[in-house]
Amino acid sequence: MVTQPRLPCYKLGIRFGRADMVKQFLASRRTGFYFRVLQEGEVGAGDTLELVSRDDNNITVANITQLYVREQDNPELVHRATQLEALPASWRDYFQRME
Repeated sequence: MVTQPRLPCYKLGIRFGRADMVKQFLASRRTGFYFRVLQEGEVGAGDTLELVSRDDNNITVANITQLYVREQDNPELVHRATQLEALPASWRDYFQRME
């Protein structure tokens, strides 16, 4: 289960020798994401991944990233993000403070 975006930290700027690297990375909207393991098993190179279900709130990782960097003034989307059960509590708390 996808749970949250994987956002860069200050070390990315150090690695590339650019203080603005994190900002540029976030502007690209090409963040990764973290998974939660729901059922233990094995996944190998070349295996097919299949979408089994989608949360009723219809929020994407890209939406969460946009809200995090405050690129969207969208109170309705912020509210839906606070209702997203797969999102860790720390993220939901962050968005609740935006409401």
